Amino acid sequence: MAASGFEGFEKRLELHFSGDDPVIDNGGLRLLDFNSLEEVLHAVQCTVVSAVANQYFDSYVLSESSLFVYPTKIIIKTCGTTQLLKSIRPFIHFASQMGLIITECRYTRGNYIFPKAQPYPHTSFKEEVIYVQDQLPNHLCYKKASVMPSKFTSHAWHVFTACDKFYPIPILSDTFTVEICMTDLDRVLARKFFKNSDNNNNIPSVVSQVGSDKLMTEVIGIGEINPNALICEFAFDPCGYSMNGIDGDRYSTIHVTPEDDFSYASYECVGSIDDCDDIIGILKRVVKVFRPGTMSVSTTCSGSNKEIWTRIVKAVEPLGMKRRSCTIDEFPAAGTVVFQTFTTIKK
Repeated sequence: MAASGFEGFEKRLELHFSGDDPVIDNGGLRLLDFNSLEEVLHAVQCTVVSAVANQYFDSYVLSESSLFVYPTKIIIKTCGTTQLLKSIRPFIHFASQMGLIITECRYTRGNYIFPKAQPYPHTSFKEEVIYVQDQLPNHLCYKKASVMPSKFTSHAWHVFTACDKFYPIPILSDTFTVEICMTDLDRVLARKFFKNSDNNNNIPSVVSQVGSDKLMTEVIGIGEINPNALICEFAFDPCGYSMNGIDGDRYSTIHVTPEDDFSYASYECVGSIDDCDDIIGILKRVVKVFRPGTMSVSTTCSGSNKEIWTRIVKAVEPLGMKRRSCTIDEFPAAGTVVFQTFTTIKK
């Protein structure tokens, strides 16, 4: 932990690969052995603390956030002072040994709470972009980097994408990604993520009462956010919480840093136009569980899924939050990114 406090805002990396059908059908990237994964995570400076899998992908809860491995896609997000971008080159190396070639890279993050505590290459977005481009092969030649602002200096969205083909129109897909970052969490709720029974406020924590990570999930209401998901969770000592959810071929993930002075929680999931109503319901439950003072919602989508961002506003505002800003931009292969910020109406 940095002297100033633990950095809750995550860095997120998504890598896409392609290869021969037999390689992919036999498991693709999922055949990457655990020792190789550990080698990559060692470079990032984190470890696996829990794992679960189904027929579609492998899910790992990390000491700092999460890792998801599909046959042709890797999603890794890490918080704290981890060096996430150091995973790019080894992931590409191991994938090439399996007959897979990288076709797309996406990197996103919010504003660091403690930017001066971040090590290279995360000392600035400019340094991050330079570093990413140096790690990628030359055939990923269509690139874009942008900082999407808001009315709050504490909330901005940093996006870098690179791909191997130029798409005048983004690839039409029925899926979208929703990334939610929440700060100023409800203090009573946040204290439930402490293992210590005191937390300097004489308010018992959920874990100290029930002694179980799974019961923390149930008592706080996280299990009800998506009742269909198989949940793999981990409660940290003395405080903090991470969860990965598996629902068919869709993942979701939650990470909580509950300290009063820099409380933070994130929720991320994927959806499609067919289950848009379910995603909106999930978003409502996320807000009701964490009751943040300030929240940003980033959606990455293409095609008809662009309607999701307007529906988010209609879902959140009746819960006592007001949209304060909205920024829209287009990125190669990724499609449309919409970044919105909200605060409680009393603010």
